[in-house]
Amino acid sequence: MLLPKKVKFRKWQTDRVNPKKNRSDTRGITLAFGSYGLKAETAGRVRSNQIEAARKTIARQMGKTGKLWIRIFPDRPFTAKAAEVGMGKGKGDPQGYQFQVLPGRMIFEVDGLTDAIAREAMRKAGAKLPVKTRIVKR
Repeated sequence: MLLPKKVKFRKWQTDRVNPKKNRSDTRGITLAFGSYGLKAETAGRVRSNQIEAARKTIARQMGKTGKLWIRIFPDRPFTAKAAEVGMGKGKGDPQGYQFQVLPGRMIFEVDGLTDAIAREAMRKAGAKLPVKTRIVKR
């Protein structure tokens, strides 16, 4: 799983999100490396284990041909309190890392595959992620 080597702060504050504001990404929105990509349509937080599950799915579909690029990196820590613990008594312990995805962000890219294999790999990977996705072609 992906995680940063070192972090400045163990726990981050949760972002306040204004539901009236239509936020979308401005960076990482075009195909930069591959010929097929998986693009986020909705906002959400993708955890490192979800990225890894999607990566494994794509790798299994690709076989030994083609190349895969992961365009996101989980650097935001998330915390959780143990099960059946009451309210109060401080913030929970860090559980892992996640990446805040905004609409328009390219998540994965592949190259060197046939159209059918690339589309199927991206479709299966999109099912592993907590955001709605779209397959894009160069």
